[in-house]
Amino acid sequence: MDYEFHWNTVLQKLPEMLSGAFVTLHVSVLSMLIGIVFAVLLAIVKMNNIKPFSYVAVAWVEVARNTPALFQIYMAYFGLGAFGIHLSPYTAVLSALIFINAGYLVETFRGGFDSIPKTQYSASKSLGMTGFQIYRYILLPQMFRRIYHPMTNQFVWSILMSSLGILVGMGELSGETQRLQSLSFRTLEFFMVAACMYYVITKLVLLAASLAARKLFRGEI
Repeated sequence: MDYEFHWNTVLQKLPEMLSGAFVTLHVSVLSMLIGIVFAVLLAIVKMNNIKPFSYVAVAWVEVARNTPALFQIYMAYFGLGAFGIHLSPYTAVLSALIFINAGYLVETFRGGFDSIPKTQYSASKSLGMTGFQIYRYILLPQMFRRIYHPMTNQFVWSILMSSLGILVGMGELSGETQRLQSLSFRTLEFFMVAACMYYVITKLVLLAASLAARKLFRGEI
């Protein structure tokens, strides 16, 4: 193997790659937070069979879970453009990730709700608590405790899937790496460093989630 590595070229562009990594984290965190809100609402709608919203919830889950993430991003960026709705690459990727995260988390949340004994709901009703209070103080805290680790895995998935933003010109880590290597033709070096950065980001996220779990749940999970 006579390939000669040129790491100095990558090191000089490292600040730009770090900037792309920040965009990756930003879109992943935001899509996860908004996706959780939608997922909670959709899970409640499905469990209580609130029509016609339950049909929307079912359709959302079916499309999100049974079509590729690339399809969702292309539909947000190119598909909506056919109807005169033109989204920026960042907004298109964010919208697609929100849609997918919510679709996957709905079933996770529903399973978490189902694991809570029904007697707790009945007891709360007998105490005169409203439906909102029951979910706010009784059901949601227990549900999030039960599905904490699957939710963390979904966040890691969101970080990795954000790399598909490269296909619509988004300036996240993969997109920035592609741009930089096209200027220097040091493809191997740039993408090796990018892979290491993704690895470090996901490991830091998992570590932060583990530390947060110990603090929030006092080592119970």
